[in-house]
Amino acid sequence: MDKFLENLEEAHKIISIADHMLYVTFPLIQDKKLLLKILLDTKIAISKCISSVLQYEYLYKRIKLCNDPKTNFRTFTEKCAKRYNITEQEIRLIAELFDVVEEHKKSSMEFMKNEKIVILSQNLQQKIVTIEKVKEFLILAKNILEKIKKTV
Repeated sequence: MDKFLENLEEAHKIISIADHMLYVTFPLIQDKKLLLKILLDTKIAISKCISSVLQYEYLYKRIKLCNDPKTNFRTFTEKCAKRYNITEQEIRLIAELFDVVEEHKKSSMEFMKNEKIVILSQNLQQKIVTIEKVKEFLILAKNILEKIKKTV
């Protein structure tokens, strides 16, 4: 039970810090590295929320967990999301955030152009992330955290 609560507390702290960085610090600094940090932190917070739900459900023997994160994510989407009032649209946004972060990790280069981050893949395909999209991901993280807190 402790691990479940720790993950929720950590997610709350990460979201609070990312919120401050996005709405207070970033407008002053305008640095792409800070925007990427916010994006990565948002992904970590959502991952902690999902882990918390999975651990809680496992504790009450509603699901089985395995070592593969993708299988656990599928378990979350198929068996847990509805119980926590997480919509299909929110699940798609979570998957999109995870994809963007994965592209960033694999990318050889990223740069800022007109307040947008352009992430170039190995074959020079572009993935563009706007500030509005980062805000949307952060709002998603806040909503998921609140839904989990309400249900638990």
